[in-house]
Amino acid sequence: MKLPSWRKVMKGASLQRDFDEIRSLLVRYVKEETVQPLKDLGRYALYGAVGSVFVGFGALLLLMGALRFLQGEFPVLDGSLSWLPYLIVAAVAAIVIVLTAWRIVSGEAKRRLKKST
Repeated sequence: MKLPSWRKVMKGASLQRDFDEIRSLLVRYVKEETVQPLKDLGRYALYGAVGSVFVGFGALLLLMGALRFLQGEFPVLDGSLSWLPYLIVAAVAAIVIVLTAWRIVSGEAKRRLKKST
């Protein structure tokens, strides 16, 4: 007696093999759609954090250089006016911080919002 074609397919199939295929498919999907984007996002955030540290350190060195320049090149700022270079450098640092915060707050999202309205 000859078996129908669907019985041939079912005869070779096992439930365990089907579950294994589904599990492997699910694992591949989770890795591809969640784990890899999270890794990419983490790498992006790490580069941003390292870049921010370098830019901050560079700004600090520039401010220290400006302070040293003011203290060394202007003898009028010695004596009773020795606090003035510190005030000037602190004001410049405050301006840089305010400009940076303003740039962060008025980012691309606000520009897009204004374009759409």
